Amino acid sequence: MTRDKLFLLKPGFEDPSYPGQKFYCWHCALMEGVLASFPELSERLDVERIAWPRPRTTVIDVVGLENQSLPLLVLEEGETSSYQTGVYRGRAFVSEKDNILAALTERHGFPNPHP
Repeated sequence: MTRDKLFLLKPGFEDPSYPGQKFYCWHCALMEGVLASFPELSERLDVERIAWPRPRTTVIDVVGLENQSLPLLVLEEGETSSYQTGVYRGRAFVSEKDNILAALTERHGFPNPHP
């Protein structure tokens, strides 16, 4: 049986458009903070950290070329969510930070972000 998988960007990447600088994805950093804050809940899903450059083959293999923006939550096979933003080859996924946070609450019991 597969589990939900959260794809995040590895921090400290370089972008050729900004030579000599290192970056992190702040949406991915937000997810990292939520995972670290609730380690017992984080154990309910798999997390894979991907290098920044495209193409992101590992992600493309699961959700297709057009869906490789991260962060991305790919749901367990056969599962759906009211927050899903797409389906690829029968597998639902959730993109965009707010949708992902809501899906983590819905599916894994993470607390809601304070309004």
